[in-house]
Amino acid sequence: MVRRHELTDQERELLAPLIPRAATGRPRVSDRQVINGMVYKIRTGISWRDLPERYGLWQTVYTRFRRYALAGVFTRALQQIQTQADAAGDIDWLVQIDSTIVRAHQHAAATGRKGGGTGRTNRTSTPSVDPEAGCVRVVCSD
Repeated sequence: MVRRHELTDQERELLAPLIPRAATGRPRVSDRQVINGMVYKIRTGISWRDLPERYGLWQTVYTRFRRYALAGVFTRALQQIQTQADAAGDIDWLVQIDSTIVRAHQHAAATGRKGGGTGRTNRTSTPSVDPEAGCVRVVCSD
């Protein structure tokens, strides 16, 4: 039974060959159990210490997560899975961004001066309409 926030069998089969195996040492906790713990932590946003016991010791899951991150395991896995999916025609690379979901941080407009944005800069923004795409783009110049 696959629980919520865990890898399905299909996802596990895709990821398994991309996860490094320990060559020597004592027997490890199951890769599937530990990776499901990582997925659970990332999807729920809980702290490592609050990881449910079914994933083993939180220290084990954290240590392996950190090792994989520093070694670039996740980056390589993502690249390989994307390459396979692209070759199979499963990825649509057309991306459209709706400006209503692109938000600036509250300090993005700050000038660095106390009291707000009273200073002037040499930068100008000119909105223009791209008739082919039917969207507005902003051209900045210094």
